[in-house]
Amino acid sequence: ITSITMDARAVLEFATVTRGLSLFLQAVLNAAIPDHEADAFRPPRTEEPLYLDSAVEWLLGGLSHWDAEHFLFIAERGYLYEHNFAFFPLFPVILRGLAETVLWPLSSWLSVRGRFVVALHALSRIVLQDRRLALLSSLLYCITPANVFMTAGYSESLFAALTFGGLYLLEKGFTFRACLALSIATAARSNGLVNIGFLLYLPSLHAISQIQAYRTTIKGHYKVFRYIWAIICFLLTSLLGTAVIALPFGAFQYYGYRTFCTPSFSLERIPPALLSLAERKGYRLPDENGPPPLWCMRPFPLLYSHIQDVYWDVGFLRYFELKQIPNFILALPMATLGIMAVYAYFQANPELCLRLGLWETSGTKGLDKPIPGFFNPRVFVYVVHSTVLLVFGTLCMHVQVLTRFMASSSPVPFWISAHLLLLNEPLLHRRKTSYPSVQLQVHSRNGCKHTPQNPITTLLHHFKTCSPTTQSILGYFLSYWVLGLALHCNFLPWT
Repeated sequence: ITSITMDARAVLEFATVTRGLSLFLQAVLNAAIPDHEADAFRPPRTEEPLYLDSAVEWLLGGLSHWDAEHFLFIAERGYLYEHNFAFFPLFPVILRGLAETVLWPLSSWLSVRGRFVVALHALSRIVLQDRRLALLSSLLYCITPANVFMTAGYSESLFAALTFGGLYLLEKGFTFRACLALSIATAARSNGLVNIGFLLYLPSLHAISQIQAYRTTIKGHYKVFRYIWAIICFLLTSLLGTAVIALPFGAFQYYGYRTFCTPSFSLERIPPALLSLAERKGYRLPDENGPPPLWCMRPFPLLYSHIQDVYWDVGFLRYFELKQIPNFILALPMATLGIMAVYAYFQANPELCLRLGLWETSGTKGLDKPIPGFFNPRVFVYVVHSTVLLVFGTLCMHVQVLTRFMASSSPVPFWISAHLLLLNEPLLHRRKTSYPSVQLQVHSRNGCKHTPQNPITTLLHHFKTCSPTTQSILGYFLSYWVLGLALHCNFLPWT
């Protein structure tokens, strides 16, 4: 318990320092570098600025660019334009709630938008069963390459917290609570639907383990009934859990359908400045006196697919153009980590991968006493999930988004990074056998061993003497950490 508390404290302290440093750097870089005139969503301000608005914009304005503009606009005005429906409602609802409750005393000093801007280890440990790897991967997450999106007014950090928390609950066997957390995550981002795979896999693993146990402990016809009961429990859990996780997505699409296909909204209620923006940019507005959009006539009128197709030009292989080579280069480090993870895991566990980790064969270890670390059988489903995200993101999305897409959805990029550091860095003492009780030790220059609270800061302090692997991984994390703040906060293109 003491070691867990120390690890949690180290992660919390490092997270607090890195978040504070991010806020300070974005304010300095936003003030020092003039904003780029990007062709991005920038709605006009319809409120008169109040006393503290200019100070808030100076301190936090760099975090309200690009997609953050959509979230702030939705929190303030609701889903007014058609393309606003690409952004799911949980994050703007939370912003609105905070602005109207916690920050309400500032209403005389801050406009609604100003209050919106202000409002802006466990999983690793249980899955990896290796305290050192869990601690190191958690610390790496504090300097994630997608740092600016975890700090800005984006839904990535909220989605990551709900997803990792839900998966932790699922690993602990709290299926109902896990479904609720993953369902709320789907209300934050559409790729929460992919988490249904965990709900299908982990209970199936439990059901197969039960059936295997029944084969050796129960005899006679009663055994058949226990088999059937295990299968029924699995099917019920999977069906109900899938419905719960998918419910926010379906409800949000239905709301979009009702808004635009059967509108009860008059354009006269919209401020002239926002009407002018819609006419100038070609944004569709719900109008009870106008014809419904063409997508409403489709057999399966899914607004989200229509928006991704028309407004963002998202589709299979659409990004495979010569002019997009720089964006592929931006995504290459994250893609490399994903490829290395699946390759290393398959090389270490070929038989387990071929049988999908669902049942044991003679001579194999069960999940009760697995090998600790990245090659743990529990990691299999996470590697598969990460690979699905990698393939889909590369082939069907704007590929530069891959960095924040994977960093907010999967712990695997951080697990494989920590694994490579422990495997290749001489400064990090790694014994041949890994046990959760072994401390993460670092050699000091005088040859003595000590247990630092934060090995990342130790490695950064000795960066020049680190191995090429360590320099590459930390160099990637930190360079994207700083470049993201400098570019994103000034309306310059970034991942």
